[in-house]
Amino acid sequence: MENLKDIYEKYGALLKGHFLLSSGKHSPYYLQSARVLEYPQVAEKLAKELAKQIKESGIEVDTICSPAIGGLLAGYELARALGVRFIFTERVKGEMTLRRGFEVKEGEKVLICEDIITTGGSAMEAAREIEKRGAEVVGFAAIANRGVCKRVNGNSKRKPECKLPEDKPLFALEDFEFEVYEPENCPMCKMGSCPIKPGSRGN
Repeated sequence: MENLKDIYEKYGALLKGHFLLSSGKHSPYYLQSARVLEYPQVAEKLAKELAKQIKESGIEVDTICSPAIGGLLAGYELARALGVRFIFTERVKGEMTLRRGFEVKEGEKVLICEDIITTGGSAMEAAREIEKRGAEVVGFAAIANRGVCKRVNGNSKRKPECKLPEDKPLFALEDFEFEVYEPENCPMCKMGSCPIKPGSRGN
């Protein structure tokens, strides 16, 4: 498979500018995975590569669960590639919730899938919702990893702000490590630029 960065650039999904991230920090780069995943044949190819990693690890997966809305396409395609069930959580009054008649069984092995993992905050909200219903979260997956959390076979070291548990694997196709700044230390702000928020929560 071609380099993931090249794929993101090809489909206009690696944005350059001045962005406000969900964490509140600023960055000159932003990954907009929806621009890649809007092409089903590309989404299928990426999911198959991700499924290959998961199969090689030997972990058992019964179900893929994605936090809406960003993880839906990646999670659905990954479930299809693995031949397992797909469900999703969504926010209700700010809380990640399992709705629409979705259920999990006691001991069911669930993998949480996002399009991109940064700190893993949304993934952990989904994981807690699944675990409180008795299922077991066996790991996490994403098309791209922002390099805050350590992925299986990746070169990035785990950073203090990573919210994923250290004892569960994270599978992703590549690490994207971009400069990020606290708003008060952002060089782009100091030059008079105003950040934009292109993600699903703000646009």
